[in-house]
Amino acid sequence: MNENHTIKISEELKLKYSQVQSVYALLKEDATIPFIARYRKEATGSLDEVAVTSIRDRLLQLKELDSRRETILKSLEEHGHLTDELKEKVIEAETLSVLEDIYLPYRPKRRTKAAIAKEKGLEPLALLIFDQKGIDPAAEGAAFVDPEKGIESVDQALAGARDIIAEIINEDQNARVRLRDLFAAKGMFISKVASDMEEAGSKYRDYFDWKEPAARAPSHRILAMRRGEKEDILNLSIVPDEEEALEILESLFVNGDSDDSKQVKIAIKDSYKRLLSRSMETELRVATKEKAEAKAIQIFAENLRQVLLASPLGPKKIMAIDPGFRTGCKVVCLDQQGNLLHHDTLYLHMSEKKETEAAGLIKNLNEKFEIEAVAIGNGTAGRETEAYIKNLPFLQGIQVFMVNESGASIYSASENAREEFPDLDLTFRGAVSIGRRLMDPLSELVKIDPKSIGVGQYQHDVDQSALKAALDDVVTSCVNRVGVDINSASIQLLTSVSGLGPQLAKNIVTYRNENGPFSSRKKLKKVPRLGPKAFEQSAGFLRINNGKNPLDASAVHPESYHIVETMAADLDCTVADLMKESELRKKIDVSYYVTDTVGLPTLQDIIEELAKPGRDPRKGIEVFAFESGIEKIEDVKSGMKLPGIVTNVTAFGAFVDIGVHQDGLVHISELSDTYVKDPAAVVKVNQKVSVTVIDVDLARNRISLSMKTNANREKQKKKKSLRKKAQQVKAKPADKNKLFNNPFADYFK
Repeated sequence: MNENHTIKISEELKLKYSQVQSVYALLKEDATIPFIARYRKEATGSLDEVAVTSIRDRLLQLKELDSRRETILKSLEEHGHLTDELKEKVIEAETLSVLEDIYLPYRPKRRTKAAIAKEKGLEPLALLIFDQKGIDPAAEGAAFVDPEKGIESVDQALAGARDIIAEIINEDQNARVRLRDLFAAKGMFISKVASDMEEAGSKYRDYFDWKEPAARAPSHRILAMRRGEKEDILNLSIVPDEEEALEILESLFVNGDSDDSKQVKIAIKDSYKRLLSRSMETELRVATKEKAEAKAIQIFAENLRQVLLASPLGPKKIMAIDPGFRTGCKVVCLDQQGNLLHHDTLYLHMSEKKETEAAGLIKNLNEKFEIEAVAIGNGTAGRETEAYIKNLPFLQGIQVFMVNESGASIYSASENAREEFPDLDLTFRGAVSIGRRLMDPLSELVKIDPKSIGVGQYQHDVDQSALKAALDDVVTSCVNRVGVDINSASIQLLTSVSGLGPQLAKNIVTYRNENGPFSSRKKLKKVPRLGPKAFEQSAGFLRINNGKNPLDASAVHPESYHIVETMAADLDCTVADLMKESELRKKIDVSYYVTDTVGLPTLQDIIEELAKPGRDPRKGIEVFAFESGIEKIEDVKSGMKLPGIVTNVTAFGAFVDIGVHQDGLVHISELSDTYVKDPAAVVKVNQKVSVTVIDVDLARNRISLSMKTNANREKQKKKKSLRKKAQQVKAKPADKNKLFNNPFADYFK
């Protein structure tokens, strides 16, 4: 790696040079981010996954910049433009925009107006005018009139000269830097509805006549306006005040008020309108899009993390139900490992006779398979099915859970599902997925494309490769944080384990099927194509419960087993004793075991892991119940206080499931009694909350909710009312004298 890159990244991220250098070296050796963060703390100075990821991503950006730099240098050399001074400028350019500005005057161009004017021999005239020595442009231009070259008049000669000057101004690096700064600081998003598109684009009505600073525009509004523009509903531009832009250019290029300077002023205006403003707007569009996409991807990634790390019920005998009205409810019974034992269809919502028959069947299934919990999908007929199940007397005492079924249908039709259940109907596969999600959300959700889980914001409008990379990072992070039972994990789950991937995951499952469960981590080395590197990266994240070595069930890496064995020997006990008895662990002085390669961070991790070997970091599951009797949107009334579950967090607020098949929105302004800048700082996906219904719009199927306390909501409501009345009074000049005696006077100070 370029040493300058190391210095640059360490300065940008406020890290030590040695930390960045160590991470780079480990990444170069194909170490994964989870492995580096968990097992190479001495090398990195205990950097966490976020820091390691930031270093990796910045390295990739700088690598792309270097690649573009090499391409430009090669082009300049091939076309005979490269000088020592120009080469130094290219090498020292720190951003892509600066690099492109340097290259712009030399970049092969299409046949521009300036190029045509130069072909006609007008460049000397252009340079003479641009010097602004007080010449008479018309008199000098007369000498360039040549009908054979297509220059019929002095005006044509001057127009061609101005085209050349406009291009010189457009390619001036200083001018571009100054205008780039102006666009970034004072560029305004201006959105207007396209002609005759008011009705067709009603969902974009907020942006029919909208204006706001580009520097402060939130990601969701940027992406919404861009989508409206893409659908030809909105006309969108991002520009600063034109007069201010022209003033900057004139200060750079105009030397006086002579006739030749007036020609330069005309060229400046043309250069700005035709070239510079378009170029700068394009750059600002790209910059704001990237910023908005980065925020949207960040929100999606954080939401996904919360979903994947949702509380698991654990290995239980489950009855899972995919609800339905006309087509019936698909019911499956699963054993403690999630294997399908039975499937059937129940008609719970058609007639009293059908309900009675269903009750009998459920009772038989409950007794036959010793059901310990019931999982019900939260889709159509979910609440009605939940109410029915909870009222069955023979299921009293058995926990009933509503399970978010987003993406279950995607899994049902996937190749993975077809391979596992080739003869099972799609709908039953969905019920199996619902049941398994209750047992272990992470193990089941890794089988689905993260984009199908339904916790994104404008996910189809962002760069799909960047989105996939970010979501893949989250999946990998979550899987390795929790750890994987190698003797029960699916290929999909093993694929996300550090150092493995699809082929090795498949080889592990094949070896397991042919040779029986793994009895030790060492046996992993017998898996075809699983070499020393893959073993090093993956072993610490794979768990073997009830194996020969108790450390195989922990997050202690095999490379550190000898340390634990030495500790046990020093205390004259077994490793198992050390893991069971806290009094023995208290006697360990970890500093005694520090070596050149093993420091206190690793030793402290080992001690913590011995105390809670292989402990699942996820919280225990809690039973949640929606408000009884509130099952459809028509049941929801303004002022109601209801329990809910956060299903999605966006830049503008949070969506909450209150049990009526239509999530309500808690706008960012209603999330807390205090000011909220980032909704993710207040709520998380799957968080249980209490909300107050503000409004129900049946026509648009929308529910507005609040998480503010009643007292604060009333205070804000009163303040809003006063502000509205104050504005009305302000609109009547004749009434202004009365303001000193009314309660809204402060609004006019």
